[in-house]
Amino acid sequence: LSAPLVSNINWQSKLNKAAHHTSDYSSTEVILRRGQAFTISLNFQTTVQPWDNFTFIASTGPSPAESQHTKVIFNLSDEGASGWSATQEHSEHGCMNFTIVSPANAVIGRYKLKLQIDSGNKFSSVLLGHFVLLFNPWCPNDDVYMANEKDRQEYVLNDSGIIFHGVEKYIQQEAWNYGQFEEDILDISLAILDRSLNHRKDPSIDVSNRNNPIYVSRVISAMVNSNDEKGVVEGKWNGKYRSGTNPLHWSGSVTILRKWYRRRYKPVRYGQCWVFAGVMCTVLRSLGIPTRVITNFNSAHDRNINLSIDKYIDISGKTLHLTEDSVWNFHVWNESWFIRRDLGSFYDGWQVLDATPQEVSKGIFQCGPASTKAIKEGDVNLDYDSSFVFAAVNADCVTWIHYSNKRKERIYSNTRKIGKFISTKAVGTNSRVDVTDNYKYPEGSLKERQVYKKALKLLGVSSTGRRTKVTRRRRRFSVARRQNMTVPTGKPTVSGKLNLDASPVIGQDILLTLSLRNLITDFKTIKVKLSASAVLYTRKPKTEILQWSRSIQLGSEEVKEIPFKISYSQYKNALMDDRKILVTALCEVRQGNSLLMEKDILLQDPFLTIKVFGPTVVHKAANVQVTFTNPLSETVTDCVLRAEGSGLLKEQLQIKYVNHSSTIEFEIIPYKSGTRQLQVDLVSNHFSDIKGFVMLDVTLVQ
Repeated sequence: LSAPLVSNINWQSKLNKAAHHTSDYSSTEVILRRGQAFTISLNFQTTVQPWDNFTFIASTGPSPAESQHTKVIFNLSDEGASGWSATQEHSEHGCMNFTIVSPANAVIGRYKLKLQIDSGNKFSSVLLGHFVLLFNPWCPNDDVYMANEKDRQEYVLNDSGIIFHGVEKYIQQEAWNYGQFEEDILDISLAILDRSLNHRKDPSIDVSNRNNPIYVSRVISAMVNSNDEKGVVEGKWNGKYRSGTNPLHWSGSVTILRKWYRRRYKPVRYGQCWVFAGVMCTVLRSLGIPTRVITNFNSAHDRNINLSIDKYIDISGKTLHLTEDSVWNFHVWNESWFIRRDLGSFYDGWQVLDATPQEVSKGIFQCGPASTKAIKEGDVNLDYDSSFVFAAVNADCVTWIHYSNKRKERIYSNTRKIGKFISTKAVGTNSRVDVTDNYKYPEGSLKERQVYKKALKLLGVSSTGRRTKVTRRRRRFSVARRQNMTVPTGKPTVSGKLNLDASPVIGQDILLTLSLRNLITDFKTIKVKLSASAVLYTRKPKTEILQWSRSIQLGSEEVKEIPFKISYSQYKNALMDDRKILVTALCEVRQGNSLLMEKDILLQDPFLTIKVFGPTVVHKAANVQVTFTNPLSETVTDCVLRAEGSGLLKEQLQIKYVNHSSTIEFEIIPYKSGTRQLQVDLVSNHFSDIKGFVMLDVTLVQ
């Protein structure tokens, strides 16, 4: 008698996809989650005998090996040491149903599944097929387990989101198409792992480590940028993007990932922090790791990790580039949810990952995962890169005047400026949630200062002069003398503030008021030096717009308000795509301390109005109308409208038009039901990008 021959294999695709929460993937492949049972049915040409012995073999990677847990052999009704098991369910004549369970710590990736049947003197082997195994946030034993179903819907299954940006006092939101379930995206995510340096050095070890979300997420943080490994996105921050795409023009990850994949892994030009974070969120969600996008306002980039950001200005208030430290208006990174077996259960939960190539970590441009709990507690010695993230949210900021004779005067020290309004999208809605409390104790509290000092001590910079917070005046003056600097003494005699008189809109004059107050009864003469520059969101000045100086007399406890404006004609040719202006007022007080005031201005773009006519139904066309109101006196030309949205448009739509119409119309044909996000971006010769979005409820039937 011959061994039974398999005549038909049924992977029960619809049943398994529903049970494993993988129905949204636009793929014909079998996509499963680890730690969870799946069903497969086999039809046989001949009768299966009681003595027939069934053995399953699952393997992944280029060199599968049992020692690496990339090859597993398990028998029917027997859970082996590998944790894989197979059981026979109720079966009919000629058909057998099997339930197979992978362990919750299985290696993720693309698998082959074979069946060997031993009938004593006869032996047969058949390839049952291929499947992709993902992390499983629904499985309590998986390291990425997330207990709340609404959280899982948001951080694993939501294929669109909101990324916050702007400045701390004017936070804006932008829609982003993650599109983790779109065609090819899962294949691309797995290809990213296979293109990593780790995989090229030792493929078998790399694949065997893919059971660990700590390892996988760190590899992805290195591969999303192109600095070391010809990864996905090439970063650029100088404002010139002719050889690629302006980072502001991206509205989602799908176009970027497909471009990288289709051009044989050539890095896509160009990205900045929100682009890196958006792409990494897509990849990690596609692999099953719960992930969200985080924006930190007034984000410190502390190059020497001394937890002090030193800024130097000249006597006119202009920024001098004497240090590599900087404070960005905002910086965007990711958080992923998993446990930390390497650190201990206290550090489980949200982990910071940053794909923006700022600093090397262990020789590669990668960052994280760093536990948010480690950051909050000042445990800056813990893996990975927690000191860098701690500085980003909690460094102190010190401003110095640098005189021509190389003498320095410290005029401003702020322990509260860095790490403001740390934001992410709310679960289930597009509103903003402030998560600053996850990163640090309340600013100014005793606990916050204790944590700061703990971090300094762990970094070994607790007694190195101005790199620490020193409170004793004798110590401060001895440091000042050694470094040829002046430290302000006594109470300030003058206070001041820069205020916007109205919300600044592009195309209009910017109206401001400088308010000065004499805090004492003595008469004061103040020399004010005011400057304004167009800046990038990294606060790097690019073009000077305005500069003037004047003397102001203040009587006893007098308050004076000095109005001034920056006209559209002054800033229109200087403005960068970021639409940001930094205004600085340096006030030199005779017989008193100097005073520095800064105002970050973000000019508002015109609004887009998006209307979708009629009900949105799967596979039925719907008309979309986009209306743009030009606030400028000049005619806007060379317009390009881009639109995208997972489940609505399979590829990014681009419409070029040269007329001056304020209304553009196009058609969408939804192909997935549920809540969908349509993103629209208008680019022209006068506006780098004007973005808008609308949420649509797409039904299966009308």
